[in-house]
This record gives sequence, structure tokens and C-alpha cells, in this order.
Amino acid sequence: MKLTVVGGGSTYTPELIDGFARLRDTLPITELVLVDPAAERLDLVGGLARRIFAKQDHAGKIVTTSDLDAGVEGADAVLLQLRVGGQAARQQDETWPLECGCVGQETTGAGGLAKALRTVPVVLDIAERVRRANPDAWIIDFTNPVGIVTRALLQAGHKAVGLCNVAIGFQRKFAGLLGVAPSEVHLDHVGLNHLTWERAVRLGGPEGENVLPRLLAGHGDAIADDLRLPRPVLDRLGVVPSYYLRYFYAHDEVVRELGSKPSRAAEVAAMEKELLEMYGDPALDEKPALLAKRGGAFYSEAAVDLAASLLGGGGSPYQVVNTYNNGTLPFLPDDAVIETQAAVGAHGAAPLPVAPLDPLYAGLIANITAYEDLALEAALRGGRDRVFKALLAHPLVGQYAYADGLTDRLIAHNQEHLAWA
Repeated sequence: MKLTVVGGGSTYTPELIDGFARLRDTLPITELVLVDPAAERLDLVGGLARRIFAKQDHAGKIVTTSDLDAGVEGADAVLLQLRVGGQAARQQDETWPLECGCVGQETTGAGGLAKALRTVPVVLDIAERVRRANPDAWIIDFTNPVGIVTRALLQAGHKAVGLCNVAIGFQRKFAGLLGVAPSEVHLDHVGLNHLTWERAVRLGGPEGENVLPRLLAGHGDAIADDLRLPRPVLDRLGVVPSYYLRYFYAHDEVVRELGSKPSRAAEVAAMEKELLEMYGDPALDEKPALLAKRGGAFYSEAAVDLAASLLGGGGSPYQVVNTYNNGTLPFLPDDAVIETQAAVGAHGAAPLPVAPLDPLYAGLIANITAYEDLALEAALRGGRDRVFKALLAHPLVGQYAYADGLTDRLIAHNQEHLAWA
């Protein structure tokens, strides 16, 4: 089995490698190709990857290359984890929206739109080259904003499924609090990427006992602290929102916080420098503890599970993924991309039935889906007016004066990545 990681020079990659090594019975990789244009980073990451495989007695071969076409040739699955513009672009995404009093964040709001505009054309070019090299290969997208990128891939006819680590993070957290194996925890996870709620936590499968009330009663303070939301909010809602909902539920508070401290991008850039120095140590043969602070917890387990199921192996029958709505949420078009539990196999991902949503959640989902429609249109066709309309539609912007100012800033900060600008 050959698997290719595009963006293989990422500091995330050793987390992925560790999962591939530990879970080789689930996903028996014979060749792993790391593709990245940044040769120096790729050499450091590739060296550590080989040492991790060797330490854990994994017989698979690890290849590093900057040649995308060679790297995807013959691949059974291609995992996308790229960041167009690197941490420098992320730093901009997280700062210039604050000048207009809006959240600066890399996957939602104005910053998230900027990332989508930079990323969608690049991902579609990669996917087309994958299709030419091997039309049967699956594309697993971990590149943010996952919902918009996955929708672009699916609408272009690619065999693609989107993946995020939020759900598996909740699954592992809840399993620990309940004292059960993670495989026993089934989430009623519904919404869009980075806009989801856990409406039930079931033991044993989709029809199991809902223990979410027990979790909130016994561990509500700890869960609320993790989300940085007041405990009474969780009690009144009776659900566990994704931590990304804080940008919506406490927007002004978050803007004040972001304006008073260094950006997350600055923190990550410093962390990446330190990680790359560690990766260059020939004695290092395991992922360092610092990597846990980089983000992406349990990413490798989720990626292995999904790839194994898509390739006909031993993955879990039900997984939280990003895929076409296809009537699952009746208030959305079929070609909207939702994030929910799905039956996953060689056929792809088929969402499980979802109980009707409270208007409190359905309304926000419908609003962000409309924004994503406009964002994808702007990413595919360009133009200032399309960018403006997407920003005006986003509930974290929503005022024409803000949308105007943010449009100008977005274009100014991203000209090198926007062919139409």
C-alpha cells in the first residue's frame, strides 16, 4: 500500500508518522511518500520519520520528494495537509481583521476566507494531477478550511473526504472522563467543519445509551474550562459546542483578547523553529513532547482510521468526516458539505441519519453554508465584489462598512497568492 502526504514537510508530520507506525496492523503501508517544496524542512522531517519507523520496527519505506507528480504516482491515497503562504500568511490572517474589530482567525471569519482564496486553487491543481496519475486514488483533505476545500474537491469530481481532529478529540476526552475505551464512545456530532455540536454521547454505537447528561452533570466545569465558555452556557444548551463556537458566542470578548497578546501564528512559528531544531538531532527517534502543543491532537489516529476504511481495511465502521449533505440536513442543499457521523468504506462516506436540529443550531449552519457558497465562488472565480459578498454574508462580519474594509485588507495582504488580484 502506497500513501502520499502532500505538505509532508509540516512539523505536524511526525505525529502522523507515529500513528502510521503504531497502527500498522490497521493500515499496512509499504511505501510512504512525503511531498513538500521546502527541501530543508523536508529533509529534517523525513529523517525523523525514518528513525521513528526504524525504532518501531516498521518495514515500510519512506521517500521524500519535491516532485508532486512523482510522489503521487501509484498512490492508493493522498493526504493533503498543506498551508499556502506558510505561517507568515497565517500571521496576517490573524491580525488584519482585528483592525476592523473582527475576529482574526485562520479558519473562520475574514481570515478563514483569505485562507480559502489562497488554498482552493492550489488544492484543485494538486487533485487534478493526482487524478491524471492515478484516478482511483482517494484524497483525504486535512487542509483548512476543510469544509470549503472538501466541497471544491467533490464538486470537481474527485474521490475526496474531509477530515478534522475536533471530533476524535472530544471522543478521547469523553472516554477518559467515562473510564471506557474510545471505541465505545459514539458522538451525535453534527454541523459544518469548525461549527459543530455534540448533541449526544452514546455508549456502544449509534443506538446506545446517551450519557451526555451524566457527563455535563459530573464534569461540566472541566468541559466548560476546555471550551473557555461559562458552565451555565453548557447547562442551558444541553450540548457541547466545538471550541470554535466561542468565536460566535463570545465574539467581542475574543476580539479584546486577541488584541492584547501575540497571535497564535507567532506562537506556532516560534514552536516550529524549536521543533525543526529537534528534528535535526540524529538521536531523536520519537515525536517530541513539544509537538503536543503544536495542535492536531489525535490527528494520526483519525487519518489511519479513515484511510483504512476507504482502502478496504480494518477502519471503524462509523467515523466523523466531511462529505456531501445528500439530504441529511433537509434545510441545506444536497451539495453542501457537512461534518457528521458517516458509514465509511471503500464506497466513500455516507452520512448517518440525523435527528431534526433545534433552530438555534440550524440557523447558524444555514447562514455559514450560504457564506461558504459565496466563499467558494470567490475562490474559483475571484473578484473584489465576490470577496465583499462573502464577507458580508459571514455572521462574524455582517456589516457593509466592515466588509468593505476587510475586502481591501484581504486583497492587499494576499496579492501574491491571488492570480486575479
